[in-house]
Amino acid sequence: MPRHKDILTTGEVAKICNVAPRTVSKWFDSGQLRGYRIPGSKDRRIPMNALMKFMKEHNIPLEGLETGRTRVMIVDDESEIVDVLQKVLSEQANYEVETAHSGFEAGAGCEKFRPHVLLLDMHLGDVHGEQVLKLVRSNNELQFTKVIAMSGKLTDGQAQHLLHNGFDGYLKKPFHVRQVIEVVEEATAIVY
Repeated sequence: MPRHKDILTTGEVAKICNVAPRTVSKWFDSGQLRGYRIPGSKDRRIPMNALMKFMKEHNIPLEGLETGRTRVMIVDDESEIVDVLQKVLSEQANYEVETAHSGFEAGAGCEKFRPHVLLLDMHLGDVHGEQVLKLVRSNNELQFTKVIAMSGKLTDGQAQHLLHNGFDGYLKKPFHVRQVIEVVEEATAIVY
C-alpha cells in the first residue's frame, strides 16, 4: 500500500490530475495552485491540501488522489494474457490496472478509468486497434493517454507504421513482462 504523501512534485500532480506537467507549472506560476519553490532551484512543490482545494474549485475528479499510481488499462481478448499482465503489473509494478476484453469495453472503460497507458491488442474480435486509437485521440479527457499496440503479427515495418499513425509504442507478442513494464515506464516518463 503506497504511503500518502503530504508534499507533491509537479510530475506527481500531473499524474493525479491527468494533465501534462507543463500545465501544472502554469497553474503554479499563475498563482492558481498554491505551493512553494525549493530554495536555489526552479523545482516546485505542492502541498496535498492545496491540491485538493484546487481540484475541488476547478471540478477536477478526485479519483486520482486515491492512489496517485500509474493507471494502466489492458485491452486483449485473450484472457490468459490479460490475467497474467494484470497480476504482474498490479503486484510487481504497483500500477492501478483495469482490463477490457473488447474494443467496446475499452471505450467505456477508458471514459471512467482515464488510464495513463492503454495496452491495446491490435486484433480484437469486435474492432481493429486503430479504431480504438481514433476513439481515444478524439476524446479531450484522454488526450494524455499513451496507447501501446500489442500484436504477435507485427513486422518491423508495420510496427514503425503504427508509430507514424499515432501509437506511442508497440510490443511484439510473445513478450517478457519486464518489456511491458519498460514500455509503460517509458510512456509515462516525465520530460521537462
